[in-house]
Amino acid sequence: MKRLPEQPDRENRIAFEIVVDAYDQAERAMGWYCYLQDQMQVPLKATCRSARSTSPLEVGVEVEVVGLASEDDCMSEIFVLVRYAKSRLAVPLEQLACHAPDEQTC
Repeated sequence: MKRLPEQPDRENRIAFEIVVDAYDQAERAMGWYCYLQDQMQVPLKATCRSARSTSPLEVGVEVEVVGLASEDDCMSEIFVLVRYAKSRLAVPLEQLACHAPDEQTC
C-alpha cells in the first residue's frame, strides 16, 4: 500500500484526540475503535482497492459499509461490516476506498 505524505494536523489529531491516554496496544486499538464509532457516518459506499487473502472481496467491487465489526475483531486491525452476498461480512477497513459524501468519514 502506498504511504501517505506526512500530515502534521492529522498526526496531532491522532496523538491528542484518538490515542491520548493509551498506554499499550489494546488501549490504542480501543481509542481508534471509539473514535471511528463516533466519526464514521454509515451506511456508506466503498470500493475494494486491494486484494487480501483473508477477504473474498475483489479489487473494484463496490460494497456498502454498515458499521464497525465487534471490538474483539478490531484489536489488531480495524474491520468494518459490509453487505455481501445477502449477509454481513467483516473486512479490513484498509482494503476499502471510501465514497461517502462526508469528507470527515472518508
